[in-house]
Amino acid sequence: MKFINSLLFTSLIFAGLLACQSKSTSQERQTPPSEPPPNIIFILADDLGYGDISCYGQQKFKTPHIDRLAAQGMLFTDHYAGTAVCSPSRATLMTGQHTGHVAIRDNRSLDSSPYGFREREGQFPLADSIQTMPEMLQKAGYATGAFGKWGLGGPDTEGEPNNQGFDEFYGYVCQSLAHNYYPDHLWDNQEKIMLHENDNGKFGAYSPELMHQEALKFIEANQKEPFFLFLPTPLPHAELLAPAEEMAVFEGKLAEGEPYKGTDEGPGFRKGRLGSQEKPHAAFAAMVKVLDDQVGEIMKTVDSLGIGNNTLIIFTSDNGPHIEGGGDPEFFDSNGPLKGIKRDLYEGGIRVPLIMRWPGRIQANSTNDHPSAFWDFKATFTALAGIEAPENGDGISMLPTMLGKEEQQLKHPHLYWEYHGETGKQAVRMGKWKGVRKDIRKGNETIELYDLSKDLGETTDVADQHPKIVQKLDSILRAEHTTNPTFKLGYLDE
Repeated sequence: MKFINSLLFTSLIFAGLLACQSKSTSQERQTPPSEPPPNIIFILADDLGYGDISCYGQQKFKTPHIDRLAAQGMLFTDHYAGTAVCSPSRATLMTGQHTGHVAIRDNRSLDSSPYGFREREGQFPLADSIQTMPEMLQKAGYATGAFGKWGLGGPDTEGEPNNQGFDEFYGYVCQSLAHNYYPDHLWDNQEKIMLHENDNGKFGAYSPELMHQEALKFIEANQKEPFFLFLPTPLPHAELLAPAEEMAVFEGKLAEGEPYKGTDEGPGFRKGRLGSQEKPHAAFAAMVKVLDDQVGEIMKTVDSLGIGNNTLIIFTSDNGPHIEGGGDPEFFDSNGPLKGIKRDLYEGGIRVPLIMRWPGRIQANSTNDHPSAFWDFKATFTALAGIEAPENGDGISMLPTMLGKEEQQLKHPHLYWEYHGETGKQAVRMGKWKGVRKDIRKGNETIELYDLSKDLGETTDVADQHPKIVQKLDSILRAEHTTNPTFKLGYLDE
């Protein structure tokens, strides 16, 4: 895997933005915020790496609509997901708590079968006692809708979307079933919608398109009131599968990887097991193209309705790139200059793209290196809505940075992550320093130390040279982890 230094990478980002659109005018930068609270559209890609879109350096294919979103807004270089896998990362987004405090800390499901799919749909549920970000926005007068992959509680649990602040939901409640793009059903609130177009292995109804169309209907239906639209798309998570017409754009134009042999029949078929893919590179590029086209259509919709100037559009990803189902982050250089992929707490597993567009408020063609993380969004959105900051949160509002008032921006003394899969991991970023601890369940207490200002790719462990820094990071790693009886992390919970 190739790496480029951070200075070169930053210059590439600036070049990409300038190629998309000329610099904003001073009038755009100085336009005051409008009186009504803004609409918020939050687009969450799934397993999209830091380098998987062209304004962040992708060279194998282009993402023109996402690039245009960046050209019309602000691109962040130092933004982090909640952790390195789906459910806990999304839990930090919804609750405003990092993974040392949040109630859900891994991808644990309620039930499973020998075939790898869930007999009982859904992952470990968020509790009613948790006040989520959409619940706070709901109380502030926002219409709220979620369209896509949930993964924070299945049907008939306290964690299902309608119990966690969403007026409307359409999509997958179970993230395991979201592995399959031609499913036998989706959920419309509490109603199970059977997709007979996909019966008997047919490819009739592509779920990302179904969910996208419902999201567009939500925008049109709520255009006259403030709304929060959450779009947790499953794209481009494995399985690698896109409609034939989207595949055709890339077939023969990319060097192909090894065909992936998955599950194409039997009890696990379209029940969470990944299907086969003869052309995984073309499929992955096609899936990102579908996502990019959908971002473009969302931008077009809000602008055509005349609500673009009072709509904040955010685009990001839930963790780093995957290798499942034929995924090939090395071929696509999906983590760019970063080390690690999904399930790693190195930068490539948790540092993700973040783009924000809010015309007249957020400066167009701008790039920002403010360190931030998923748990900051709850504080940010409540500030936008003009309501009190959430209690028991770990986040800091990013609104000053967004509005170009960086002298007013509070900053985290450190950012913290933990990952409960495999043998347990922790990570902390404190300024330029990054500490990583692995194999916690094996009793390992050693911390790797990296200087991100000189070594963005985390290639050289300098722990031996800075024992006092290591000691400080060790104290943070121990202090930020709170014991959760359901999700334990080795000696840290003894």
